[in-house]
Amino acid sequence: MQNTKQIPEPRICKPAKSYKKSSFVDIYEILQSLRNGEVFCDIKLETEDNKIIFAHKVVLASASPYFYAMFTKFVERNLDLVVIRQIDSIALLLLVNFIYSGQIIVTEENVQDLLPAANLLQLEEVKEACCDFLQTQLCLENCIDINTIADLHSCTELLTSSERYIQQHFSEVVGGDDFLSLSSAQVIKLISSDKLKVPSEEKVFESVIRWVKHELGSRKCVLPHLMEYVRLPLTSKNYIIDKVVEEPLIKNCFKCKYYISEALNFQILKAQELIPQNIRHKPRYGDKVILVVGGMDTDVSKSIEWYDPKTDRWQYGPEVITSHEGAGLAVVKDNLVFAVGGFDEDNVDSLRSVAVLDVSSESPCWKQSVDMIVKREYPVVGVINDYLYVVGGYNNDDGDLNSAEMFDYNTQEWRMISGLSFIRSYFGAGVLDNLLYVVGGYGQSLQDLDTVECYHPSHDTWKTVAKMSVCRSGVGVGVIDGVLYAIGGHDGFNYLSSVEAYRPSTGVWTSITDMHLPRRHPGVVTLDGLLYVVGGYDNSSVLYSTECYNPQTNSWTMVTALMNDERIQAGVVAINRSRHFTTC
Repeated sequence: MQNTKQIPEPRICKPAKSYKKSSFVDIYEILQSLRNGEVFCDIKLETEDNKIIFAHKVVLASASPYFYAMFTKFVERNLDLVVIRQIDSIALLLLVNFIYSGQIIVTEENVQDLLPAANLLQLEEVKEACCDFLQTQLCLENCIDINTIADLHSCTELLTSSERYIQQHFSEVVGGDDFLSLSSAQVIKLISSDKLKVPSEEKVFESVIRWVKHELGSRKCVLPHLMEYVRLPLTSKNYIIDKVVEEPLIKNCFKCKYYISEALNFQILKAQELIPQNIRHKPRYGDKVILVVGGMDTDVSKSIEWYDPKTDRWQYGPEVITSHEGAGLAVVKDNLVFAVGGFDEDNVDSLRSVAVLDVSSESPCWKQSVDMIVKREYPVVGVINDYLYVVGGYNNDDGDLNSAEMFDYNTQEWRMISGLSFIRSYFGAGVLDNLLYVVGGYGQSLQDLDTVECYHPSHDTWKTVAKMSVCRSGVGVGVIDGVLYAIGGHDGFNYLSSVEAYRPSTGVWTSITDMHLPRRHPGVVTLDGLLYVVGGYDNSSVLYSTECYNPQTNSWTMVTALMNDERIQAGVVAINRSRHFTTC
């Protein structure tokens, strides 16, 4: 009799577990060996030079959307031989090998064939590898060619980086032969950019004339259109008269004479501050620099210096007209730097006066603007929609102030706005989401403060927001990526290197990495995704040093270059670089 005893099933006490191969190398090798031996191959790819590449439809279709569509939706699905005419035979072989091996070597010799082929076959990994390789090869001799390739094959990141490279090296690039081969549309796109880095607008004008003369017969008709984007008003009057007016192409072009008249009129109107606004009056800004004005020390109260992060150098700029020790600093309309209030040591008095520096003018110098309503030294300032807000401060008549006022640049008028809920001094301020935040400070009861207030311009009201984790007087305040930072200061006992951040979405303050040095009364400014903290006081001395915070890495780095002067409570802003703020 046959044994019918059943084998019992094991009792499963734990859930099922998934297993997978740790590497696909073996599969790659097997597939490649099958292809090399022409085993199970069901497709032959023939190139224009009659080279045959064996493959498997299912493998090609699994890696390339191009092949997937070919073998599922078109007549090629029933063929065992397909002619590929758009791709170089070597590039096609490299790409098929990549599909079977997962590896490819991009070289200077093959990249120009690989990129369009990878783009056609929609092999994004190879396309990115080609773009990364070309990115490393960018130089004066090939940047225009690489830019053209990137545009042709929709390589977004490579297009952006090559455009930036051309903008940064414009003076050298336009001297080469590749520049002369650009289309009129490409030239216009280049010279219309605000980010073009040029020593002067004369270089742009001269490059346009050179480009037109290269093929004069076909290009002279587009000269008026090109001149629309040359910022001729920003050149000097002498250059216009001596060079532009005397240029034969301009002399023989009626439309171009309008731009000469506009530029010469600009020189006259500028002195009257009746400047019409269009692209030709707007300075080009290849990048930004940090501008530092004055400070608590009388020796530096008139001085200016500026910092270029690309060269890591500090240099002096034009002095303020009168001493603005303890002035607030802000930028309106991108190029107008306002130094507001302060202390006049000669008359031993607080100031209502305001000085303004137009960094885009041909000869930048400080000019008097409209006086404030209230005398203020050490006020805080903020700019919202090109309106200048000035809060608090001190004067000899009233002591510490809780009042505030606003300047409308268009009407050139000051008016009082709602004041702080109580008097505080030595506080910081920052603008976030078109709201003005006032942070910390020193109260009338002689204590350091941890409180924060927020001004809503549309309602002309102040509201209290969450307190900081510690009290901070002489605190620096900065804003970057939608976050408000309270930096350093004094808590009543110690000078602080600690920093905390406030996000309106959460309504709470959180601590971040400490600075390298404690700093009270530092200047703070945002530039190129970093938060720069300039100068200040560390309990023993006024500081020459600067450090910057990277929010992506939550880390601080000391800036190598030191300021020329030690500064405490200096005004610090980031400005668009003009040709007058270039490294010597």
